[in-house]
Amino acid sequence: MTEKPAKLYFNPDQELVAELTRGLKVNQARYGYRSCPCRRASGKREEDQDIICPCVYCAPDLVEYGTCYCGLYVSAEVAAGQTKPLLPVPERRPPKPRK
Repeated sequence: MTEKPAKLYFNPDQELVAELTRGLKVNQARYGYRSCPCRRASGKREEDQDIICPCVYCAPDLVEYGTCYCGLYVSAEVAAGQTKPLLPVPERRPPKPRK
């Protein structure tokens, strides 16, 4: 089992955080919940539970990569500037079957 970080930290890149929080606000208005702005939401809360921010993939991404998929949250080390450049985070969400 993946260890969960004790606390979430916002990315030190304030422009990125502002852009992503705008996307969360848009999705809140659109769907009634804050779905991740970097993933396609269905508009059905029960189908999108895994991508409501912070998503269920956030903790394992922080532990393994130091940042979540969209980059809104980072590990304590990244927030403190104690790491080397971050690698891209692969998508953990399984693809939805096509209908």
